[in-house]
Amino acid sequence: MVFRAVGQPLELEEWPDPVPDAGQIRIRVEACAVCRTDLHIIDGELPFPKLPLIPGHQIIGIVDAIGPDTTEHKIGDRVGVPWLGHVCGHCYYCASGRENLCDFPLFTGYTRDGGFATHTIADADFAFPMAALDDPVAAAPLMCAGLIGWRSLRLAGEGERVGIYGFGAAAHIITQVLTWQGRQVYAFTRAGDETAQRFALSLGATWSGPSDATPPDPLDAAIIFAPVGSLIPTALKAVRKGGRVVCGGIHMSDIPTFPYYLLWEERDLRSVANLTRQDGREFVAIAPKANVKTTTKVYPLAAVNEALADLRGGRFAGAAVIVP
Repeated sequence: MVFRAVGQPLELEEWPDPVPDAGQIRIRVEACAVCRTDLHIIDGELPFPKLPLIPGHQIIGIVDAIGPDTTEHKIGDRVGVPWLGHVCGHCYYCASGRENLCDFPLFTGYTRDGGFATHTIADADFAFPMAALDDPVAAAPLMCAGLIGWRSLRLAGEGERVGIYGFGAAAHIITQVLTWQGRQVYAFTRAGDETAQRFALSLGATWSGPSDATPPDPLDAAIIFAPVGSLIPTALKAVRKGGRVVCGGIHMSDIPTFPYYLLWEERDLRSVANLTRQDGREFVAIAPKANVKTTTKVYPLAAVNEALADLRGGRFAGAAVIVP
């Protein structure tokens, strides 16, 4: 399914199967989850995508071809491919162990072709072994919703009470991890979305309510997954002194002005950018231990536009997953 211009639906096209170069593998796609980042690309909110582009960056599939000098995987292995697909390895950030901030990266489904297809190419060392997760549909949302949720949680710290603003794919995964860790989750949803609030409670949340509500207890930290800038002062108001607010999205609407006292008393505000391979290895190991169960709605490849529209309209719980 090919993206050619902002404002146009993706088009079903037949392309030659890609051929892996040195250090790469070709993957027969079993499942690719749909992400709000896909919407940001297609809606023109993220500039300079590769065009034409095959979007999709939460890929689970089977290795069916291996490029020269590639030893990390073998034919028949199941692997998962995330958003960050390549780094230079020598810039300041790569050299200092922060490859998620690489100056010369490639992003799956954005600056290189992704997983809304039958086959795709990936760097072998950015494809995670998925032998412990045998359901490709259930595993697909872990590759971005799960990984960015995990990195956001790590940056949020070890506080007991964690608020989550925007209860979509990432939130429903990381709520299960927080519950497994014995922490309390306070879930904030769109006003009037009682279905999402009940869904959060069913996953172990301590409390759930609309995003403009004051939680019954001060939060140690808050993670904002919704791309809504006005939630930043709301979340700062909800966290205790010394608390932290983490913005987990790649795009957010403009942040309104807010009084300094919301940030004062050593509250901390920070963003999450991409992920590292270590994040991926950690989370792929943790997800089975935490017994993470993803809630998914499956669409065939030709129905990607329908899946994107349903995501935009909030018409399902959990994550949409494309199955070629």
